[in-house]
Amino acid sequence: MGEAVQRRFLGLTAAVAALGMTATLSACGGDAGSGDVTLKLVAADYGTGPENSSEKYWSGVASGFEKEHPGIKVEVTVLSWKDVDREVAAMVKAGNAPDIAQIGAYADYAKADKLYSADEMLAIRTAANFLPSLTDAGKVDGTLYGLPFVASTRLLFYNQKLFQQAGLDAPETWDDISSDAAALKAKGVDYPFALPLGQEEAQAETLMWLLSGNGGYTDDVGSYDIDSAENVATFRWLRDNLVGKGLTGPVAPGKLDRAKAFEAFTAGKVGMLNGHPTLMDEAEAKGVKVGMVPLPGADGPTKGSMGVADWMMGFKENGHRKEIGTFLDYAYSDENVLEFAEQYDLLPVTGSASAAMETDKKHTKLHEFLAALPNSTLPPFGKTSWATVSDTIKKKIGSAVAPGSNPESILGEISTEAAQAEAAE
Repeated sequence: MGEAVQRRFLGLTAAVAALGMTATLSACGGDAGSGDVTLKLVAADYGTGPENSSEKYWSGVASGFEKEHPGIKVEVTVLSWKDVDREVAAMVKAGNAPDIAQIGAYADYAKADKLYSADEMLAIRTAANFLPSLTDAGKVDGTLYGLPFVASTRLLFYNQKLFQQAGLDAPETWDDISSDAAALKAKGVDYPFALPLGQEEAQAETLMWLLSGNGGYTDDVGSYDIDSAENVATFRWLRDNLVGKGLTGPVAPGKLDRAKAFEAFTAGKVGMLNGHPTLMDEAEAKGVKVGMVPLPGADGPTKGSMGVADWMMGFKENGHRKEIGTFLDYAYSDENVLEFAEQYDLLPVTGSASAAMETDKKHTKLHEFLAALPNSTLPPFGKTSWATVSDTIKKKIGSAVAPGSNPESILGEISTEAAQAEAAE
């Protein structure tokens, strides 16, 4: 995703898929009235290797679709998350855009008038089935261009064994986090609270904390508000009550990447951190019993959570508006949406598939994440300036919690650069 779900929270290598995997799926027959049309679909790989490559999923979807729509062929290309956004950008620049792309960012293409809107492609029932919190994040100037594909939310994870050894209950407030972290430190825990504000995923960790302090990246009308009083207060608290007290571990938060924090958690060296479903499975596979609670806030559990999503979009270049819409209506059936979400421990993006997952006992471990999704807040993906602002946050936010730092000044610098980036669009 620009900030893709895969890159932000699956942390998978997809070594085989890094070379790209292409499957051309053909069908016989014609579609009366329009003749044969070939749709080019480029998608990201969420798998770890050939056995669970997303190429298998898309091949199955395309094959099933072609049987029902013999006049439309689907050519599928699946690429590593390391490559897919760049490759699609190169295709578009060269005048060879795919018809459909499932990638991490859509706003630049929408601003350049290269995408069909949802209303131009989808059946009403398909468009109406998306979760509102996700469609809000997929809009540019009030129009939906980025169709949510898969999503996830965040909860606070804690190591149940370490908490039991320290005689602790699950935290509900910031004060609980601080006191619990102090008790864990006294027991010799390496990272009482892992705070990964290194450049890998600092923009995501930051948003979680801003939301827990009743702030965020934007105000009520969608303008950047990064140095708000609430946000400054949040980072002062982090500086004074966690970092300044030595409760975040041996690596300074500004130098701690999320992957390293997650690795330490699965090794049993972390008391608490903000986590996602895949980390839950990885930790439990290594014998770490994971407790999960909503993100603690200043005065109690946070009512909302940070959400993340990846995006599907239809390009105008080849003029296949009708055929793209027909394929997307098929791809967003409950059967297809649930199959993909189940395979990779992600959350469905439609109301009907979410309801099905909520009532399925085999997905009990995901129910808490699913419950947080409707009230989640996503990064401002609809802003074409977001990529620049996100990069600025990654580079600078870690210094806002360093002992002796001035969070107001650092957040002010980021806010000024955000305003400049927005004005330049």
